[in-house]
Amino acid sequence: MSEEADEQGLDDWAAALAEQQIAETAAHEQAAVASPSPAMSTAPADIFQRFDNQPEKPTGPSSIDMIMDIPVSMTVELGRTKIAIRSLLQLAQGSVVELDGLAGEPMDVLINGTLIAQGEVVVVNDKFGIRLTDIITPAERIRRLHK
Repeated sequence: MSEEADEQGLDDWAAALAEQQIAETAAHEQAAVASPSPAMSTAPADIFQRFDNQPEKPTGPSSIDMIMDIPVSMTVELGRTKIAIRSLLQLAQGSVVELDGLAGEPMDVLINGTLIAQGEVVVVNDKFGIRLTDIITPAERIRRLHK
């Protein structure tokens, strides 16, 4: 760093300190006029915004970034049924199990067992997929929990 740049840096610091001194002096004078009590005149000036009552915010990465790599289990459900163990033991290759879902009806998309959307089956490059047609709102999810 050159000598000229050092002098400029010192000048900036000197100007900042002088500005701070002027602000503190003005604040003390204003406090003395508002309340001539000697105890009040020695109080530090409130020239900066107070952060005492502000909720604490995380200083690291945002809270959503911390959970982005957590794996979840996604399930697409065609339908459900209840059968007795006797019927389950009689199942063999080629057996058909009737589900409560209707053909053409949207399938449920569950994340970790919680319904979050509905969709329809699609085939892309000889693989099955699901096109989401309806996202369940948080209010609807809560309503479904109480049923």
